[in-house]
Amino acid sequence: QVQLVESGGGLVQFGGSLRLSCVVSGVMFRLTDFNWYRQGPGQQREFVAQINSRGISSFADFVKGRFAISRDNDKNTVYLQMNSLKPEDTGAYYCNIRPRYWGQGTQVTVSA
Repeated sequence: QVQLVESGGGLVQFGGSLRLSCVVSGVMFRLTDFNWYRQGPGQQREFVAQINSRGISSFADFVKGRFAISRDNDKNTVYLQMNSLKPEDTGAYYCNIRPRYWGQGTQVTVSA
């Protein structure tokens, strides 16, 4: 059974930082590509970042230069380091394995 469990969300001020974690089980972690998505209030879920099995990452334009994604193959964990946070970054952040495996999400709230 595939499980993705996110943590690390919270309330942070404008310009602050958070690091999200996603602990994964039920897959061959080293061979799997992982994604982070987010969903703001009243908005559709949108892609944030990806890291593939070789450690190559890609980002949505709105987080480039502010967010970083990494993976620890020994801990079966994917991370999303979020810096220079803005109020528009507020939302639930989800870890994902395409096409259909999702975590329960972790809430990030950025105050102005």
